[in-house]
Amino acid sequence: MMKKISLGSMVFDLLKDQPEKQLTARQIAKQVFAVYPAYCMAKREASTHLETENDVITQLAAEIGAHRPALQIKHPQIKTTAGRPKKYYYTEKTEEAEIEAAEEQSVVCNGESAELLSEQALYPLLTNYLRNELNVFSLRIDEKKSSNKKGKNGNKWLHPDLVGLEDIGAHWEHTVKECIAYYGDKRTRLWSFEVKKTVNMSNVREAFFQAVSNSSWANLGYLVAMKIDGGETMRELRMLNAAHGIGVIQLDTLNVSESQILILAREKELVDWNSCHRLVQENPDFKRYIRLVKQFYQVKEIKPYDWDR
Repeated sequence: MMKKISLGSMVFDLLKDQPEKQLTARQIAKQVFAVYPAYCMAKREASTHLETENDVITQLAAEIGAHRPALQIKHPQIKTTAGRPKKYYYTEKTEEAEIEAAEEQSVVCNGESAELLSEQALYPLLTNYLRNELNVFSLRIDEKKSSNKKGKNGNKWLHPDLVGLEDIGAHWEHTVKECIAYYGDKRTRLWSFEVKKTVNMSNVREAFFQAVSNSSWANLGYLVAMKIDGGETMRELRMLNAAHGIGVIQLDTLNVSESQILILAREKELVDWNSCHRLVQENPDFKRYIRLVKQFYQVKEIKPYDWDR
């Protein structure tokens, strides 16, 4: 008698045949429907509510999601991405090897073309997302321009990759803006961003605490990554966020508008101006940033052409 194959085994076999390819639960379910028709037909006949092909695929996708923890315990080669929709993939690389491979190159497909993205190539994408989706105007902080008084890597834990300014009263009525000016209340939020290509369990704590250190001066600090690997990494990020307040943004390089804040940063009411003073002394880009913040409070509006685009 032939042994029945489980849905978990089907998923494992399908992903193993397509190593490194990332698929949503629904995409996997469609493959199960195509490759294992007898299993799907038996499931349909045994149910009173699975009337169409789409019903079966939807049910399979739900079961794949529900059984994901057990699948990953039994088959540790199955990894998942963070965010929604979660994607599944098979890899025999260690987490350290995945980080190393991502640092060497990341291939982003757009139609039939592909381009290699460095971390630096993520900065303008993040700038686009911040301006168009969050109304935050940003500037790149180039650590190479710093004084480097502390020697090699001395500024690694000092400079954010990008900084931002948000006019929280941009859509307020003019009378309200004037009232706030008289009261001297806050009109802006200052943002700080640490950018990584990949975050997984091998580098999550280092990346997070680099963001903590580099963003200590700002109202809001975020760790930004193109790829966040696995539920365990997200659990670690949530735990660290609860303790230290740094948020997490996943940057979608194919469709920047689909980027999303996975974990909200905890806002600090006051800017640490002592830390800003140190950064101004160390880096001319940060000095320019503070001048633009000052300019905003003088003219009461952001001049978009002064910021990165």
